[in-house]
Amino acid sequence: MLSFQDVIDYCDLERGEIEAIAEHEHIPVTVAAELSEQLLCSPEGVCRLHSMIIENMQHAIETGRYEHVHDLAITYQHLQRTHPIPAH
Repeated sequence: MLSFQDVIDYCDLERGEIEAIAEHEHIPVTVAAELSEQLLCSPEGVCRLHSMIIENMQHAIETGRYEHVHDLAITYQHLQRTHPIPAH
């Protein structure tokens, strides 16, 4: 059986990015890891990934979860460095 770390090692995203997908889509992190690979295959998918994390931050602000906003902001900064929004 694969551990969560094995799944993360397979992906081209960090743990926080995969957890953000899971949070946004309300799916298990292992499914989110699979989805992440699909999202990274197209410019539209990369844009969608950026949107997911931003929407998670907006929801966290609305619910007063400011520490989570901070964590998501760090995750988003990493995403911007490693998978920037593609220029069309």
